[in-house]
Amino acid sequence: MLRTWRQRVTLTDVFIWLIGLAIAAAVVWGTIKTLELHLYTGSGWADLTIRGLALGGVYALIAMGYTMVYGILKMINFAHSEVFMSGPFAAVFVALGLSKSGFLDRQPVLGLAIIAVVAMGVSAGIALLLERICYRPLRTAPRLVPLITAIGASFFLQYTFRGLFGSGSFGYPAIKALSGSFTIAGIQIFNTQAVVIGGAVVMMLILFGIVQWTKIGKAMRAVSEDKEAAELMGINVDQIIVFTFFLGGASAGAAGVLYTLLFPVVNFYMGFIPGIKAFTAAVLGGIGNVPGAFLGAIILGLLESVGPNLFLTGLGIPSPSQLKDAIAFIVLVLILIFRPTGILGERISRDKA
Repeated sequence: MLRTWRQRVTLTDVFIWLIGLAIAAAVVWGTIKTLELHLYTGSGWADLTIRGLALGGVYALIAMGYTMVYGILKMINFAHSEVFMSGPFAAVFVALGLSKSGFLDRQPVLGLAIIAVVAMGVSAGIALLLERICYRPLRTAPRLVPLITAIGASFFLQYTFRGLFGSGSFGYPAIKALSGSFTIAGIQIFNTQAVVIGGAVVMMLILFGIVQWTKIGKAMRAVSEDKEAAELMGINVDQIIVFTFFLGGASAGAAGVLYTLLFPVVNFYMGFIPGIKAFTAAVLGGIGNVPGAFLGAIILGLLESVGPNLFLTGLGIPSPSQLKDAIAFIVLVLILIFRPTGILGERISRDKA
């Protein structure tokens, strides 16, 4: 038995596990020291939690695109971050026009709906173009080929937007109806945060309902399970793949609008960091699993918001919130070390078996 263990576990495995355990030990120690300092009140932790839920909702909608495309084609669409960027970038001009005319303040709900429809339409359209031009001709190619193509398409879209609109940033107009905050059980919640959380939950329920309870959703799950068998059963595989890209692109566009409510500035590079974090959320929840994408995104949003203050303050690190982006990469490393299939990935493997 000892000989078998030695054959299975290499020195590299031991070294990686030691790194993971060291990170976990630092997190536990930092958390204990932070709580002993009593620097944050209960309302302060509650504010960070609300912020994390809002971020997690946005990441969940972006992660849906990654996880659905992976479930169908078994590839990571790294250009999805630019699909996310394109929607709010195009919609900012609509938002500025509506604000200048005063329509956005007179009819904020209808104005936001128009902005969301434009963003979702542009993102969905670009996702469809990516599928038709970049990915469909490479479906039978080795997996590395579409992966490299996706990275190339990502750069192409970034610099296309930079060439068309410049390298500067565009600001979304403030909406008077969303200014201010309200209090629930002593917890202050900003109106924008409430809209983002509510909008993300509604969109996730719609997407989950489409995948789980509609005929085309059943076809999507059949294609994900076995493309050849699904085609023999009369399912149009090309049509299902196109619809999957459309659905993922539309959810990314909706996520872009919600993201601009939290950070009302867009530029050609805005999709990179949220895209990486959404991919991390998809891996955390179990890539290819719709509920897993939502669960992983919420966990990641909370870790990003609460984690720096909770883990790093007690270690004496100044301005720990500036290291929030590092949390996503640390989580990705830990997941790949301790549970590569993700939180719900093992259950999917069992179900398929």
